[in-house]
Amino acid sequence: MSLLEVRDLKTSFLTDSGEVKAVDGISFNVEKGRVLGIVGESGSGKSVTAYSLMQILSNPGKITGGSIKFDGEELVNAEKKVLRNIRGSKISMIFQDPMTSLNPVFTIGNQLIEAIMLHTDRNKAQATVRAIEMIKLVGINDPEKRLKQYPHELSGGMRQRVMIAIALACEPDILIADEPTTALDVTIQAQILELMKKLQKELGMAIIMVTHDLGVIVTMCDEVIVMYAGKICEKGSVDEIFYDPKHEYTKGLLKSIPYGSKTLGRLVPIEGSPVDMMNMPKGCAFAPRCSKAMKICLEHKCEEVHLSGTHSAACWVNIKEKIDKKEIVPIKANEE
Repeated sequence: MSLLEVRDLKTSFLTDSGEVKAVDGISFNVEKGRVLGIVGESGSGKSVTAYSLMQILSNPGKITGGSIKFDGEELVNAEKKVLRNIRGSKISMIFQDPMTSLNPVFTIGNQLIEAIMLHTDRNKAQATVRAIEMIKLVGINDPEKRLKQYPHELSGGMRQRVMIAIALACEPDILIADEPTTALDVTIQAQILELMKKLQKELGMAIIMVTHDLGVIVTMCDEVIVMYAGKICEKGSVDEIFYDPKHEYTKGLLKSIPYGSKTLGRLVPIEGSPVDMMNMPKGCAFAPRCSKAMKICLEHKCEEVHLSGTHSAACWVNIKEKIDKKEIVPIKANEE
């Protein structure tokens, strides 16, 4: 059994102008000790998926359907007491911006010790010892001094390390990292990613890495989910996604990656603008931007199709012929 099982998850924002289906029927598993990457452009539903897993959606966001099972226990519509016991201790999250995630009026020590005391049975003295251990673990020097400092007294990289320390303080089974290297310079990014890989191996936890940076995906992940307009358009292993992509959106993302001084010619951007979530196309959401779109793409949504034991995609361009020949069979999103 997978550590986390998500089936046909749907999350909407009910606004005065109508319903925005930010996550529209996605399914995936997270295995113990594995790293799952969720990639896509801004507005694709990556962060909303992460917030849905943690059940920390802000109004008017609401889970409208589907199932989230952690270690066999259903989290959708679970009691607040159950969710409090899971958040932090079983599933933790690193948020995008450490400056806004850390409370500016409390010291680093106050926030770290509070998290440890809230989710474990340690008293304040024991929590303080654990806080010092975590500050050392994430590579911050002079931990006793750092615990007395406020967030504004630390650099961006150090604040991000503090966020990682808070997230890992209770040794969770799953760590959700939502754009953990955003706004950090390249050197600090590399240090943060290396730190996360090191801690993941030492603690044996699973990681869900939410990012738009394909370089981070290659560095960190075992499996990848590519999202567009609230849906999964392709998923598979890192090798399958990068070396044998089957969805035109995935191919577009890969073509837009700069490869340093050896790049010949201009980058190839994805034409057009992101889809209007209030006015979704009848067929494939990516069809209006796809240079290879066919009539069927404009009229009908393509079901997710198994291409191998680990690789699936939802793109008429590459799989219509195989479906017609019955070489592969369409699957429903909520199929086990």
